[in-house]
Amino acid sequence: MMILHIGDKKISSWSMRAWLALKAAGAVFEEREHVFLDDREEQRRQWGKFSPTAQVPVLIDGETCVWDSLAICLYLDERFPEVWADDAAARAWSYSAAAEMHAGFTVLRSRCPFHTDKAETVSPDGALSAELSRLDTLWQEGLHRFGGGFLAGGRFTAVDAFYAPVVLRLHCYGLTEKMSAQAQAYIGRILADGYVREWCGK
Repeated sequence: MMILHIGDKKISSWSMRAWLALKAAGAVFEEREHVFLDDREEQRRQWGKFSPTAQVPVLIDGETCVWDSLAICLYLDERFPEVWADDAAARAWSYSAAAEMHAGFTVLRSRCPFHTDKAETVSPDGALSAELSRLDTLWQEGLHRFGGGFLAGGRFTAVDAFYAPVVLRLHCYGLTEKMSAQAQAYIGRILADGYVREWCGK
């Protein structure tokens, strides 16, 4: 059985992405949750026992170790092709959108730290507003091009797993109303998703 090492579910958005992708793929796996320590040296020592980078998430599949959420989602494609969209164009778009999330939206991540129990209102400045605009455009593109309730079509796939923590950020920091009606409908679907609710302990 595969083992997924994750961080504290309340604050580890990258762990959430890998976990949701595994769930969406229908994979059977053992979950091992690790608490973030105040003593970072001790944390590196402990986490270094299972993670080459002493970070999470890490997927162990037999003798194979895969670290980083994007790498895990790409690896899962070899075992569970349904983790990404079936349509070739939708898959290509999904790879790009997931990579953009992986490398970008740094202002949103900095201004709105991930926490599933957060309830705070943030007033967007120019930089954050620009990222919200780009996010809205990206979501609308996926929803329009692939004709479903999710970013790459009619079902939850890895690209939705990548943006689910963003949905929670928008919800927890009072930013949902800054998005278009189409994006708000998508936010509602993600918040209602059974696996997202399970991650949040609901």
